[in-house]
Amino acid sequence: MLRIQGPGVRHCDGIQRRTALQIGSLAMGGLSLPQLLQAENRSNGNGQHKSVIMIFLTGGPPHQDMIDLKPHAPVEYRGEFQPVRSNVPGIDVCEHMPLLAQRMDQLAVVRSLVGSEGRHSAYQCLHGHPTLNQPPGGWPCFGSAVSKLQGPVNEEVPAAVSLQPRIGGAAWSQPGDPGFAGMRHAPFSANAPGSSEMVLNGITKRGLQNRRDLLAGMDRLRRKLDTNDAIDGMDSFYRQAFEILTSGRLMDALDVEKEDPTVREKYGRGSREPAGYGDAGWLRNEDFLVARRLVEAGARVVTLSFGRWDWHGQPHGTNFDNARDHIPALDVALSALLDDLKDRGLDRDTSVVVWGEFGRTPKINPRGGRDHWPQVGCALLAGGGIRTGQIIGATNERAEHAVRRPVHFQEIFATLYHNLGLNVDEATIEDLTGRPQYLVDHAKYQPLPELV
Repeated sequence: MLRIQGPGVRHCDGIQRRTALQIGSLAMGGLSLPQLLQAENRSNGNGQHKSVIMIFLTGGPPHQDMIDLKPHAPVEYRGEFQPVRSNVPGIDVCEHMPLLAQRMDQLAVVRSLVGSEGRHSAYQCLHGHPTLNQPPGGWPCFGSAVSKLQGPVNEEVPAAVSLQPRIGGAAWSQPGDPGFAGMRHAPFSANAPGSSEMVLNGITKRGLQNRRDLLAGMDRLRRKLDTNDAIDGMDSFYRQAFEILTSGRLMDALDVEKEDPTVREKYGRGSREPAGYGDAGWLRNEDFLVARRLVEAGARVVTLSFGRWDWHGQPHGTNFDNARDHIPALDVALSALLDDLKDRGLDRDTSVVVWGEFGRTPKINPRGGRDHWPQVGCALLAGGGIRTGQIIGATNERAEHAVRRPVHFQEIFATLYHNLGLNVDEATIEDLTGRPQYLVDHAKYQPLPELV
């Protein structure tokens, strides 16, 4: 967290405290000088733009306890929850999702997600590719690829923003790697691992402006001398910091205290206590609201993680004990997000995807938990102009594997790219050898025809 110390203010308790201008860690990614120059010819952020909000359910959500219940399966498979009817005939969901059940006409349910490599990591959900056999430089995450190809909407807000909190599982809290797209396109991480609060004593926004003027003077001097790429790169980083710190747009988006209290209540406050087994994850409902605010401010891709869904059973509570906390919290936050986007006219331009790295074992283990199950999982999609109110795919009677219309991770990504206006048959980014790389394996995977 970067904080600029401000003037003192005397509060009603008689104590004088300093005000502060705060912003999340500037340690990763965001805006660079070339992007800022390009942004001058782009929208100033007052109009709408295509965007994606990606919600990562950390640890692997139990598909058969949420959106693919099997009430007629043997007791050791079907679990403790009952299905309830939604507002779309033929689509039943978990009894702990009553709000989403009444908004199912706004959602597309994928019950046959396949292609997981089975790793406890956010990587595949953020990048769309497996971790093995990567091209030189590594695959860029979804937000970095979009930043590289489309740039920022305005110079004050990075194209890609990560809200992943610092949690126990390092592979879960990563904001996504920029890979061969380059560090200038790394997601701006509001909760970057390893960041610490830094107070710039005595430096005001005006002081920062003076430093920027000084830097501009150094630029003019350098143009008269030999240039140095490393120094120029550092200049870009400082410019990024200056643009963000001297603008109120990103800081306002991150500050939910400025939101209408009635809107905040609809999202639910969630909890800042560690969720699940107590070692990782939070039910941060307000991150859903922050994501909407970031999209309005100009972000193209916002990612966040929610909870800790890796429930193997006792002594940390059964799968169903934990689900009784997590599923209702997701129900409230996601329903509020869908309503909020619709009320603000953002739903057709903003795609929402909710998923985890894999599903859970169909058979409940002796500890009352469900273990890792990469064979099949689930996803929820909304917005972006897709055709909603439908189920895609199906599993067998015990939710063990896909028996109809398996949907690969890359098909979801191809759909999201399509919603942003990117053609997966044409768009490429060069890796570090100069070889153009497609966004997905487009010969195999295309946008879902059921949705677009």
